Amino acid sequence: MTFEAYEAVVEDSSLEARGRERMALTLGIDRLERLGKGSFSAEDLVETLLYVRRLWAIFIEDLSHPENGLPEQLRADIISIGLWVIKEADRLRAEKSNDVVQLVEINRVIRDAL
Repeated sequence: MTFEAYEAVVEDSSLEARGRERMALTLGIDRLERLGKGSFSAEDLVETLLYVRRLWAIFIEDLSHPENGLPEQLRADIISIGLWVIKEADRLRAEKSNDVVQLVEINRVIRDAL
């Protein structure tokens, strides 16, 4: 395989990964927006918040690896955002908050930046 062919495969893989990340964030956003409308069961609440929490835990784990290609400061900033998202999801689950608007917005910003 030539270097150019390898570079094309790596670039395609990266684009596919970003696409999967966008889809995963979109699903989380859609679920959070349903919570914001107020018509949801306790099971919907728990499933949605666990989904968002797991998704961000995966992002944080990936960003924590030195092999991640993003600049170190950007990785640190996104990890901080992810920790905040997890904390807010936990607050909602513990009924210490009932506002999903900020969670929706931060997830949109991250998704749209991919």
